[in-house]
Amino acid sequence: MHTPRSRRAVAVGALLVGLLAVLVPMGSASADASSTGRKLGCSYEKHAEDEIHIKGCLRDERENPPAPVPGVSVTVTDSAGEVIGEDETDETGVFDIAVPGDPVSALGKEFTVQIDEETLPEGAALRDPDQVELTIMFSTTSDQSVIFPIGDPLAGSSGKGLQAVQLFVGGLVFSSLLAMAALGLSMIFGTTGLTNFAHGELITFGALTAFAVDRLPGDISLGGANVTVIVAVVAAFAVSAAFGWLNDAALWRPLRRRGTGIIAMMIVSIGLSLFLRNLYQYLAGAQSQNYSQYAAVQPWEVGPLLITPKEVVVFVLAMSVLVAATSVLRFTRIGKATRAVADNPALSSATGINVERVINFVWIGGAALAGLAGALLGLTQGFDYQIGFKLLLLVFAAVVLGGLGTIWGAIVGAFVIGIFTELTTVFVPAEFKFVGALLVMIVVLLIRPQGMLGRSQRVG
Repeated sequence: MHTPRSRRAVAVGALLVGLLAVLVPMGSASADASSTGRKLGCSYEKHAEDEIHIKGCLRDERENPPAPVPGVSVTVTDSAGEVIGEDETDETGVFDIAVPGDPVSALGKEFTVQIDEETLPEGAALRDPDQVELTIMFSTTSDQSVIFPIGDPLAGSSGKGLQAVQLFVGGLVFSSLLAMAALGLSMIFGTTGLTNFAHGELITFGALTAFAVDRLPGDISLGGANVTVIVAVVAAFAVSAAFGWLNDAALWRPLRRRGTGIIAMMIVSIGLSLFLRNLYQYLAGAQSQNYSQYAAVQPWEVGPLLITPKEVVVFVLAMSVLVAATSVLRFTRIGKATRAVADNPALSSATGINVERVINFVWIGGAALAGLAGALLGLTQGFDYQIGFKLLLLVFAAVVLGGLGTIWGAIVGAFVIGIFTELTTVFVPAEFKFVGALLVMIVVLLIRPQGMLGRSQRVG
């Protein structure tokens, strides 16, 4: 007969085995991809852990699919204007320039990446003529990637008005993914009272799961079409849901039964976050990753705007999932039980509601939403093992701004934060865009401490 302690040990073991099963194949990702003949969008070489690199991938968007642009000279200078490295894009369109010194010494420093327009293919130009150079700042010790869209020059003005509209479109896509992650966090907080600092690692888990499926040998085809990435995203949603169940069964449920306080559980979530983040780095590496499909797609030109089919599909899918999730919470029996548990767990239990079952459902749903957000975010911009950690502050800001434990508050807060964050880059460097979002949150909370929507429509 198994004791509760032995069952918990089995659950923890299953959790670790599941992580290893998902992440270990990534160690041979590059070899698998090359051996199967799958065409990768952009593939970067791995480097030693004591190196940090600035890299990018040039694609000529006049071709369908976009073609690599070799032979383009790229120069990187430091804040004093001194050249620290030069490279020329190879036959795959990739350039890779090492930053001198150890990775820690580069933290907080600015570097300017500039391409030589004279080395561009005949007839090609930067789509944004003002984007001859880009300035980046290292906020982590991971490699940094930059993008220079190449093709026919954009028609019309390239002023701040057009730039703002283009950023607003990108902000809508980003906000829809932020809203899924924020809704998951709000659900968990509402029903358990736990401020889960490991929620960012649930986002990362989804991105890594999709990447592991994407890197399996061979392609997954349906009716002659390559649906590998589609299957990978679906798998990320399903496996993340199972991961959420394991989180609750192996860790949080035993802590609740012991009567562990909320503050202690919050500290446990911080420890879990650190453990998972380091585990992800150990198993998947610190370099940035991209899925094999849709890394570079031909954008649609809507007047002077550029919108990619990938962005449209991601936005429609994210909004559909949000509508489905909120409908479940508002109209189904389990959704009504969730709201009841959030309002008063003791009274809900007295009326016959299985509180533990509801909390387990919330963990499954919240983790599934976070994992799907991570997979789709990786599809739109690539990812590394810290993608969820980097997004966590914005997720918290969205939940607090909209109103803790509300259905619509997390979603509305996510759209306010996401769009504002993108639009601020018209006036401030991209490295500081998160600061503006946090200032908005502070101002709103000074005026309305309960958030924009308060607690009138709680899921928790």
